[in-house]
Amino acid sequence: MLIGAHVSQSGGLEKAVGRGVERGAQAIQIFNQSPRMWRPTAYGEDDFRAFREALADAPIKAVVIHAVYLLNCASEDRDIREKSLRSLIQSLRVGDEIGAAGVVLHPGSAKKGEVPEAIKRAGAVIREALSESERCDLHLEDTAGAGGTLGRSFEELLALLQAAGGDGRLGVCLDSCHLYASGYDISTAEGLRETLDQCDRTVGLERLRSLHANDSMTPLGSNRDRHALMGQGKLGERGCAVFLSEPRFERLPCVLETGADGAPSAQDVAAALKLRKRGLASRRRAEARRRSAKGRRPSARTRARR
Repeated sequence: MLIGAHVSQSGGLEKAVGRGVERGAQAIQIFNQSPRMWRPTAYGEDDFRAFREALADAPIKAVVIHAVYLLNCASEDRDIREKSLRSLIQSLRVGDEIGAAGVVLHPGSAKKGEVPEAIKRAGAVIREALSESERCDLHLEDTAGAGGTLGRSFEELLALLQAAGGDGRLGVCLDSCHLYASGYDISTAEGLRETLDQCDRTVGLERLRSLHANDSMTPLGSNRDRHALMGQGKLGERGCAVFLSEPRFERLPCVLETGADGAPSAQDVAAALKLRKRGLASRRRAEARRRSAKGRRPSARTRARR
């Protein structure tokens, strides 16, 4: 697992790499433009070259772009959909240029409209954006399920993937807070295993491309998107340690989005690494107990003789 943090690109794209290094991150996530504005930042080849050179000299192994929150690819408003399309195309093209592992996208919201129709609208926008870019993957993020947000279940994520054409560049980003708030009990190793088994049956784990590591301020099934510091919410240290040590998450970029001072710091990344170490140790102990118990059980032949 490549644990890292969302970092600012303020002052130039390449500055994000240095901020990631300062935090001890193995992966970074950035916005490719101001999250409060529709107007894209006009990056040029010099910006992309500086970023690639900085990354080549850094221990960071993965970069993810987060599409800005203004986007709603499912909007009934044609103007909003057009703006969302242009912004998403720009994000994917920046991803092409900097070698990003993917662009993470909140699929959109049906507001108070019909969900199936909203999924069709979102799928059309996503499909067109992919056709206007070349290489960068697009990761649809699961949601906590507030209001009409799309992607609150694996079934909805599958419907969105299908509506977008099922392109091989389409993937999924799972957020620990969103999973828990939408009703998936990932607070134990068994619960997370069952959740991922369900994800595999419905979406396919080959679509799982990135992760967001956030604790939840609200309880299981609350459908409220309220991030908490890792280990300090309803998942707690144990639940976060379980998430950060899940074997099927190995090699995936796993980004912290919440920090003690708003943005994740070096201390927050270090705390996540500590929780991961704790989770791995707990899994090893559980496996040792399982093997020991298996070794103590009499074989079928012994039981037959008895």
